[in-house]
Amino acid sequence: MHLGMSLSTLQRSYRAAADKAVAHVGVSQTLAWPIVMIGRMGDGMRQGMLASVLGIEGPSLVRSVDQLVDAGLVQRLEDPADRRAKTLHLTPTGVKACATIEAALSEMRNTLFEGVADDDIAACLRVFATLEERLGRNALATQQEGRK
Repeated sequence: MHLGMSLSTLQRSYRAAADKAVAHVGVSQTLAWPIVMIGRMGDGMRQGMLASVLGIEGPSLVRSVDQLVDAGLVQRLEDPADRRAKTLHLTPTGVKACATIEAALSEMRNTLFEGVADDDIAACLRVFATLEERLGRNALATQQEGRK
């Protein structure tokens, strides 16, 4: 199997395992990631920043945030610095859900990486960082080429 196909297969499998790991929380993995990222990055992040961090388009995030707001997990407030922008905040229920999700994901990762040497993980992360950097440069070059 080629590296590209392996990465694609691994991503799908990892997402499925993460979805299964957080199922008992009552949210899908799609909704779990925004909760986790708001928790990790701190209350008050803008929706656009969250979309960027998650690597998704704004309209896709809006639907997810709407569901999280309706579920009482996230609160959407006007940004005092720019009233057109919205900031996202975990509710007390969202904070509890975030802790539960983080614990479930941590347990999943511990099981998944059991027996894998730290040096192997570090090497993998170095390779991924290099590939991400190169892909980012290529994406930027493609964007600039399209503007000419």
